[in-house]
Amino acid sequence: MRSSKYSKADPATTPQAALMWDIPGLLVAGVDEAGRGPLAGPVVAAAVILDDLQPIKGLADSKKLTALRREKLFDEIRAKALCCSIAQASVEEIEHLNILHATMLAMRRAVEGLRLKPKLVLVDGNRLPVLNVRAEAIVQGDALVPAISAASILAKVTRDRWCTEYDLQFPQYGFSKHKGYGTAEHLAALQLHGACPQHRRLFRPVAEVLR
Repeated sequence: MRSSKYSKADPATTPQAALMWDIPGLLVAGVDEAGRGPLAGPVVAAAVILDDLQPIKGLADSKKLTALRREKLFDEIRAKALCCSIAQASVEEIEHLNILHATMLAMRRAVEGLRLKPKLVLVDGNRLPVLNVRAEAIVQGDALVPAISAASILAKVTRDRWCTEYDLQFPQYGFSKHKGYGTAEHLAALQLHGACPQHRRLFRPVAEVLR
């Protein structure tokens, strides 16, 4: 997994190029992740193949939606998509591989977990995991490609639910509020309580507390 086989999007990989694959009946999977930036918890990835016969209204970049709207769309995507898969890379894997490689690992797991094999995988961003199927990187794909938008919602809701559940075990950190990001509240809690088992110890704010 340490090999750098992750390619950057080339100039031909544009939203317009992606739309060339918007063909009815073609199995296209959208892939996105949530949790690269936080100081704690796993990075989560999702892959979604939408059903042309069951369109889902309101798909958008998960960051642009309210938490309530994401939750409703999460259930609708799970009910209407041809298939979807959610995977993650653990804190231990993040620390062993680094966050980029761990994210690519989670994305690969999500694609490999699909019940149906897609003909094309469209990945948000400018990096691609190593896959055994054709893949294209789409910069800002979560706002441009419905299948990627759906994947971003599944990944975001899953990651947020993890934070809410973990908050019950370690309420002193406020995970349910900041979702693991390095807010002033989170950094203050780190200074006061030290790191918990799910903090990413190689991330600078956590590492500084452990010195």
